[in-house]
Amino acid sequence: MDTFGDPPPTESPLVRFLYPAPARRRTAGGIFKWWESRRLAYNVIVGAGGALTMSIATVFSQIVGQPMAVSQLLAPVLPIAIMANICYTLGPLTEWFLHRLWGTDVQPVGPHLFRAGLILSAGATFLLPTLLMGFALVLWLVRGIFGLF
Repeated sequence: MDTFGDPPPTESPLVRFLYPAPARRRTAGGIFKWWESRRLAYNVIVGAGGALTMSIATVFSQIVGQPMAVSQLLAPVLPIAIMANICYTLGPLTEWFLHRLWGTDVQPVGPHLFRAGLILSAGATFLLPTLLMGFALVLWLVRGIFGLF
């Protein structure tokens, strides 16, 4: 209990996931094991963002009268998944390099790199499609209002 009589706060699963303890063993193997234990969750989160974006794109394409074929929707999935995992692999490489460079002079950077990479990757699944849909919406409106294009 604290001075106000409140019980100590408990960590939610989300807080434990986003603010994990760094790798206990500060070796290359320990760092890579720490990162690999989070790869599946990373892929699920980024994949869910991509699936949501694809669903929105499908609905949007129906609304503007230019339905997308399944092949158009699925074409970018594999290259994006490969790039996301290549970028993910840069996380443990960067952490290991920084640990070798600075040793114990600084706190482990793994949790910070993981959070930043997850946010950037999940955000990237929304950014480009959102920009493209916005551009398509503007063209659709211009065509409808002014009869151009």
